[in-house]
Amino acid sequence: MSERPTDSRLSPGDPAPDFTLTSDTGDEVSLADLRGRKVIVYFYPAAMTPGCTTQACDFSESLDSLKGAGYEVLGISKDAPAKLAKFRERDHLTLTLLSDQDLATHRAYAAYGEKKLYGKVVEGVLRSTFVVDEQGTLELAQYNVKASGHVAKLRRDLGLD
Repeated sequence: MSERPTDSRLSPGDPAPDFTLTSDTGDEVSLADLRGRKVIVYFYPAAMTPGCTTQACDFSESLDSLKGAGYEVLGISKDAPAKLAKFRERDHLTLTLLSDQDLATHRAYAAYGEKKLYGKVVEGVLRSTFVVDEQGTLELAQYNVKASGHVAKLRRDLGLD
């Protein structure tokens, strides 16, 4: 995976950076293995926090209809696989959760960098969502998305509602 500057945001039409990450079940998941399918890749700051729980539950509740429309969903955070497994179990999540503890994938997608938190500028995860087409090209690149209502907006953006 090539290193990208954290301020170099991706845009529709860009090739999606490939990655192989460990899931909450301990399996290795590679974006390249999903070629031929559409993939929603979303980055969230931390498992088991209120906003991230809302977003993960929204994706889980929409998973059957998203899969029916041909989309896989991958949620990526810097949490360890064991914490992701607890998150899945606690909130009955059905989507694939991936661990990116060294933040290499976050950085490749420019989903880690400066943000404002309670009025202060800090380095952290930028809640972001990407839609990768069947050929591995970005169809959508959305940064600083809101946890609440994001899945409904994404479904509208994809023409699924």
